[in-house]
Amino acid sequence: FLPISEFTPLPLYLVISLLLSLILIGASFAFASKGPASPEKLSAYECGSDLLGDVRSLTFLFPWAVSLNKIGWFGFRSMMVFVRILTIGFLHEWKKGALDWE
Repeated sequence: FLPISEFTPLPLYLVISLLLSLILIGASFAFASKGPASPEKLSAYECGSDLLGDVRSLTFLFPWAVSLNKIGWFGFRSMMVFVRILTIGFLHEWKKGALDWE
């Protein structure tokens, strides 16, 4: 019989978490579609236009906005350079006509 200490729930929690994770990952593979993707999955988004590039760059603005009071002038200037690059990219896409939804 093992002695019960204050740390006994920790390994139990880790084992249960690992087992639950493995079960859920296995279930997702078991129920996943094995055939080719449907035309709906391959179609354009709700706006009707196909993606022209990578839109993940805007997610870099959130950490900057949260930590604005801690990054100092160097961080502020580097983010302004980043915002300028995004603005130039936006103007380029606008000039190409990628933002016309007619």
